[in-house]
Amino acid sequence: MSVIYEKIDELMDRKRKVELGGGDARIDAQHNRGKLTARERIDLLLDDHTFVELNPFIQHRATNFGMDKLEAPGEGVVTGYGKIEGRIVYVFAQDFTVFGGALGEMHAMKIARIMDLAAKNGAPIIGLNDSGGARIQEGVVSLDGYGHIFYRNSIYSGVIPQISVIMGPCAGGAVYSPAITDFVFMVEGTSQMFITGPKVIETVTGEKITAENLGGANVHASISGVAHFTSPSEPEVLAEVRRLVSFLPQNNEEKPPVVAYDDLDDWREELTDLVPVEGTKVYDVRKVIAEIVDHGDFMEVQPNFAKNIIVGFGRIDGHSVGVIANQPKVMAGGLDINSSDKLSRFIRFCDSFNIPLITFEDVTGFFPGINQEYGGIIRHGAKILYAYSEATVPKITVILRKAYGGAYVALNSKAIGADMVYAWPNAEIAVMGPEGAANIIFAKEIEQSENPAATRAEKIAEYRSMFANPYVAAANGMVDDVIDPRETRKKLKESLEMLRNKKESRPAKKHGNIPL
Repeated sequence: MSVIYEKIDELMDRKRKVELGGGDARIDAQHNRGKLTARERIDLLLDDHTFVELNPFIQHRATNFGMDKLEAPGEGVVTGYGKIEGRIVYVFAQDFTVFGGALGEMHAMKIARIMDLAAKNGAPIIGLNDSGGARIQEGVVSLDGYGHIFYRNSIYSGVIPQISVIMGPCAGGAVYSPAITDFVFMVEGTSQMFITGPKVIETVTGEKITAENLGGANVHASISGVAHFTSPSEPEVLAEVRRLVSFLPQNNEEKPPVVAYDDLDDWREELTDLVPVEGTKVYDVRKVIAEIVDHGDFMEVQPNFAKNIIVGFGRIDGHSVGVIANQPKVMAGGLDINSSDKLSRFIRFCDSFNIPLITFEDVTGFFPGINQEYGGIIRHGAKILYAYSEATVPKITVILRKAYGGAYVALNSKAIGADMVYAWPNAEIAVMGPEGAANIIFAKEIEQSENPAATRAEKIAEYRSMFANPYVAAANGMVDDVIDPRETRKKLKESLEMLRNKKESRPAKKHGNIPL
C-alpha cells in the first residue's frame, strides 16, 4: 500500500474517533436520558447531507488535574455549516458525551471561530447548548472563553440572526450567551437554565427546589420570559427552529425571503363577527390574525409569557411581517411591565432585520396598580415608545376597537412614526374611555342632577358620540383611513407593497440610550 493510502486510512480513523465523541457507553447514556447526540441534532436541524464540519481535530491544551492524560474528541463541541431550506446557516452543537459538554479554552475558540465566519458571510448562527458549564479543570481560561463568546453575541447582535437551543443543562455563565441571542428554544423536561443550581441555592439560602422547577422550560416560557419557544421533544424543537428561520433574512442587509402565494381573494367576511363592538366583551385576537396572514400561518413568539400582548411572525402575500396585537382575553389587553419588555424587544428585532411591523390595537391603557408603579411601569412602558420611534421598517397600525390614552400613543401612533394608521368604524380613539371621561368632565352636572344615573348615561353617550370614534382622529390626520373590517387584509397588502422600498434615516449617533 502506498504511503498516501496509509495517511488516508489514518485520517479516516481519526475522523471516526472524533465522530464517536465520548464513546458508545456515553452515547447510550445520552439516549437513555431521552436526549440525542450533538451530531444527531445537527442532522435533524439541517437539510439532508449539507453539513460541513470545521475544526474537528482541535484539542485542549490543559495539563492540570490529569487533563494531560485525557482526550476530548472534537473538544466537546461540533461546529460547521449547512443549509436550512437551501440557505446557509452556521451551527455549533455541544457534545455532552465529552466532559459533559463543559466549555474550555479550545471549545470556546471553536465556537468563536464559527460565529466569526457566520458574521463575515452574513448568515444565521444557531447554537445547540448541552453543557455542564465551565470546564473547572482549566480554571480561568474557560471563563475567558465565555467572554469571547459573549462579546461576539453582543457585537453581532442586529447583524445576523442568533438562535439558541437549550437541549440540556445550562448553568452559571453559560446562560448569558443564550440570553443575549435573539431567540431561545427549550425542550420540555430535559433542558434547564439557571445562574446557580438547586444545591448552591439550598446551601446559601436554605431554599429547596428541583432543577426543573428552578429553571425548566415551562418556568422560562411563562414566568421569567427567558425562553421564546418550547417543544415536548428534541425533533419537535428543531423543526420549530427551521420554521423560524424560514421567516428571517440571512442578515441585516437583506430582506426576508419571499414565499409564493397565489390566493387573490383578500376579502375576509369573518372579521365582522370576530371583534365585538361592545368594548367590555372579550375575544381572541389570534383569530383576527389568522384571518389576515397567509394560510392562517402565524408563529407566535413567547405565547405563554405576558399573554396580554401577542407577538410573532406571519406572511402577507408571501412577504414576512412581524405582528403585534393586544389580547383582550387577558387583562383587557392592557400593557404592563412584562408585556412592555416582550413587545419592545420584538419590535427591535424586526427593525434590525428589515421585517415590516403590523400592529393590531385594542388597548385600554397601561395597567394600573401599586406593584406596577413600584416595579417601574414608567420605565418599562417607555421602552415601547422608544422602540417604535427608533424603528425605520414599514410600520402599519390597525385600530380594531379601543385606543385610549398614552397606550394609544405608544402603540405605533402617527406621532411616533407610523407610516399608515387604519381604524375600523367601531374604533374608539380617546384620552380615556367614555365612562371615565364623563365622570370627570361632567362630575358636577351628574352630582347636581335629580337623576344622576340617567344624567351620567346621557353624558357618556354624548362623550362617545363626540370623541370616542375614529373620525375625530381621522379629521386631524392621525388616522389615514377608516376601513371596512372585511378589507383589512387588502389594505395591509396594498400598504406593504407601497412601503416596500421605504428609506428612512435617524440622526447620526453612536447609539441611543433606551430606558432599560
